[in-house]
Amino acid sequence: MKFINLYLLAVTTILFVNCSSKQEVTTLKDAYKNDFYIGTALSADQIEEKNIKVDSLIQKEFNAITAENIMKSMFTHPQKDKYDFALSDKFVAYGEKNKMFIHGHTLIWHSQLAPWMEKIADSTEMKAFMKDHITTIVSKYKGRIKSWDVVNEALNEDGTLRKSVFLNTLGEQYLVDAFKLAEKADPKAELYYNDYNIEEPAKRAGAIALIKKIKEAGGKVDGVGIQGHWRLQSPSLEEIEKSILEYSALGIKVAFTELDITVLPNPWDLKGADVNQNFEGSAKMNPYPKTLPDSVQTQLAARYASIFKLFLKHKDKISRVTFWGVYDKQSWLNDWPIKGRTNYPLPFDVNLEHKPAYDSILKLKKTVE
Repeated sequence: MKFINLYLLAVTTILFVNCSSKQEVTTLKDAYKNDFYIGTALSADQIEEKNIKVDSLIQKEFNAITAENIMKSMFTHPQKDKYDFALSDKFVAYGEKNKMFIHGHTLIWHSQLAPWMEKIADSTEMKAFMKDHITTIVSKYKGRIKSWDVVNEALNEDGTLRKSVFLNTLGEQYLVDAFKLAEKADPKAELYYNDYNIEEPAKRAGAIALIKKIKEAGGKVDGVGIQGHWRLQSPSLEEIEKSILEYSALGIKVAFTELDITVLPNPWDLKGADVNQNFEGSAKMNPYPKTLPDSVQTQLAARYASIFKLFLKHKDKISRVTFWGVYDKQSWLNDWPIKGRTNYPLPFDVNLEHKPAYDSILKLKKTVE
């Protein structure tokens, strides 16, 4: 009898261990916890935790955060001798409280500059600005913000350098200087070059050349951020995969930093995220003002599934996948490139409910060991 009882105990223990080693996952961050960070971009209201339901969703589903706007220079450095870190401090504190990976966005970008920055025309003044701006911000959050978009969107579509106020005053050297200053301010932070459409061949070649030049000149580049403002049919999975492989071959990490998928008509064949492009609206350009048809929901779900399947194939090269917004209502695509349209680009709908797109991403990782 004693032997039988011991046998039954052993069998029960084995069954328990086997059952507990496989468990059904119910959130994105848990499903992909052994693969890469799952992140989202937070608005000012979300940073200030103004909506309990939204806050609950953020904490449940994501383990990495980026500030959608409040760390851009027009907000953090509104005047030459004045910084405003009120919301940035709350953003970092939010990430720390919830044990999230915190990403800084962005240090040097031609857009959303404070007006006084746009007037800098002298190279000496620009160098002084860059040194003060980067050193002050990165040093303030040293050891707390784990990675930075050091330079954002420095390239044209053909891969040449964008004629920004930084290029006009300092030439290509500003790229090297930016990364060197960021490394000096926090040697342990991961430093990224971030841009849209850099999975397209010409722009990808330009980004690769840019990163090589920075590294050869002594700048530290730890990774590249592919924004991922994509469409239902493009870019192709082949081009995305080529990009992962070619950037990884540089010895750097690959992150997908601003992922969303537009489902609306695009007669101008716009790609990426040039926030300065705007067009007149019409009913034809806003075909789903109230709800997204099931047929399009299915297409969106299939697109997300195929993308994440590719990400999983190359998970050893990918550090983070961040959605650009928590849910559809928040998305910047409701206003770009036509104001007032209703878009549906994210895995959560306007009511914070799972969409088929969410289910398709989760289904790829239904069980974890």
